[in-house]
Amino acid sequence: MPRRDRPAGGIDLHTHSSVSDGTQEPAELVAEAALSGLAGIALTDHDSTAGWDAARDAARAHGIVLLPGLELSTREQFASVHVLGYLVDPDDAALVAETARIREGRRTRAEAIVDAIAHDYALTWDDVLEQATEGATIGRPHIADALVARGHVPTRSDAFAGILHWRSGYARPHYAPDPLTGVRLIRAAGGVPVLAHPGTRGDGDVIAPKRLRQLVDAGLFGLEIDHPENHERNKRALRELADRFGLAVTGSSDYHGTGKANRLGEYLTSPEVVERILAEATGTEPVLPG
Repeated sequence: MPRRDRPAGGIDLHTHSSVSDGTQEPAELVAEAALSGLAGIALTDHDSTAGWDAARDAARAHGIVLLPGLELSTREQFASVHVLGYLVDPDDAALVAETARIREGRRTRAEAIVDAIAHDYALTWDDVLEQATEGATIGRPHIADALVARGHVPTRSDAFAGILHWRSGYARPHYAPDPLTGVRLIRAAGGVPVLAHPGTRGDGDVIAPKRLRQLVDAGLFGLEIDHPENHERNKRALRELADRFGLAVTGSSDYHGTGKANRLGEYLTSPEVVERILAEATGTEPVLPG
């Protein structure tokens, strides 16, 4: 790729639109970022690049940086692990096939969860579809919104803390590749992989160094450490691991509009780290103003 101008100011590298489980259209999300005074954002919808074109147009119109990306679902045994992929080739055959399989697995899982919940609460699959935009990656957040609309819980967060909690008995698994495969897929598609919010599972619970070494050898670029849901003790441990393995540290909000309490721009990534991402990516071009 040709040399690009260095972006000025911090950038929020993890946001979601209505293409997955955010509550704003991609263009609305970009407009809010511009209005908030951010230098730019990355659009990282779950297992989908469908919002890229609208987000690109909006970023050009508002004069802010956009890094098109995605948040790839992976699974380590029984634990859900997400890998952010920046500037991947959206037409890469292997990535397209895998994300389609993951999205279908999410939908099948969501239908099974709704069937289970419907034994105890008034809820239908049509209720869930009403909460999703056409073509969106349907998942548990849409079920949560349907539960809110039905009056079973007051907020999406309450749904996840109660009915949709894994201890409730309604949880169902869905297909996802392992993180090592995820990192390799992103790199093969010309993207730059970062392990998403790796410190959220519990105080003191972070990735084992041996497993992290495997991910680094496969091409892992960084760890998303500055994230509102990472435990503070885990952040310290993760920074030590980042130093040990030469990984970049990123910061972001994981913004979902009104779907989460996370604030857009709550944490940011330095221009220096963003510049390194731009230098390593070969899959697609960012939007850079000027």
